[in-house]
Amino acid sequence: MPFNPSPQSNQHENPRPRRFSRNLVAVAIATSVAAVGLTLGAAERSDARTGAEETKTLDQLYAEAKAEGGKLVVYAGGDWKDQQDDTKQAFEKRFPGIKVEMVVDYSKYQDARIDNQLATNTVVPDVVQLQTLQDFPRWKREGALVPYKPAGFGKVHDKFKDKDGAWVATNVLAFGAAYNKELVANDAPHSVRDFADPRWKGRIASAYPNDDDATLYLYSRYVRQFGWKWLAGMAKNAEFLRGSDSAGNQMAAGKKAIGLGGWVTPDAGKDAAATTVGMLPNSGDPFVAWGQREAILKDARHPAAAKLFLNWQLSKEQQTSDAWSVRTDVAPPAGLKKVWQYKNANLDGFPAFMRDRVAAERLRQQMTVYIGEVKGEPTPGRLGTHPGR
Repeated sequence: MPFNPSPQSNQHENPRPRRFSRNLVAVAIATSVAAVGLTLGAAERSDARTGAEETKTLDQLYAEAKAEGGKLVVYAGGDWKDQQDDTKQAFEKRFPGIKVEMVVDYSKYQDARIDNQLATNTVVPDVVQLQTLQDFPRWKREGALVPYKPAGFGKVHDKFKDKDGAWVATNVLAFGAAYNKELVANDAPHSVRDFADPRWKGRIASAYPNDDDATLYLYSRYVRQFGWKWLAGMAKNAEFLRGSDSAGNQMAAGKKAIGLGGWVTPDAGKDAAATTVGMLPNSGDPFVAWGQREAILKDARHPAAAKLFLNWQLSKEQQTSDAWSVRTDVAPPAGLKKVWQYKNANLDGFPAFMRDRVAAERLRQQMTVYIGEVKGEPTPGRLGTHPGR
């Protein structure tokens, strides 16, 4: 059954994407590749299936990355050009002499850019880390990714990795709702259902659900639970913005009481001094969590630095810095369970939704009828075809 956004409460979700047309495309691609003699050899495919986990230390990988030239280019999905500056600075501090170029853009533009670079043999990034989960199995089939299992790969939950190492998720993101405690005072919302109430008119900022696929899927879960009438009422109360972080930024800055449709820090109920309160995971409302997938491109110019980067990101040193880890051996903060223990996180539903592009586009147009066309420039700017080159 393809993805169905219907709000009917008695309809169980069992989304299975339509594969017929994509399989035909995969066959055509494989045939074309074979015709020009570029198919992977049987031995290489065997190695991809049986590849062992990395055994070198970070220091050994660091030495190899320096010997290679000390440079790394990463194409990351995100909303602002400086969004990955903390990652860049932490990596360069940990590994002096390795210069990282972090190119941030919406994932839906990054994947198109990567496809174009693959088609024109002009690949720029060494590593890609994106929200467009559906791209990674396709790139694997097309032979565009390096099968690689960083140290700790065996401890990564099965939902967050390809069994052959073509890709691995290195961090968990969660989209939902949050509110500014100072602005709601004693009138804090208990559920996203409340956002359709006229008392919230002009007090809600939301990312456009018809601009970002994770926000789109989140809204589909709200519609399924609360109905299209809820969306009609909520849309009258909200200001819609480009960039999944924009709504949260408005709320955190005190300009809006509620931020919806973007990244939210899960609320463990332990920080009484916090100004903003995430309405997940314990409100009972649906939210969307996924592992941001990461892979090394076969045409990477700096494969040693790319391997160092993935090993560092998957290390316990880094995995303990976020609320939720992709690793089974890293405990969440007190007050939280592991993300895969929350049924309302939709960990299986989101990847299925991303695979069914026909259903996603149909839903996007339905959302547009209620909300209007997306307005405004892309928040990362317009980066062209080969940023980071």
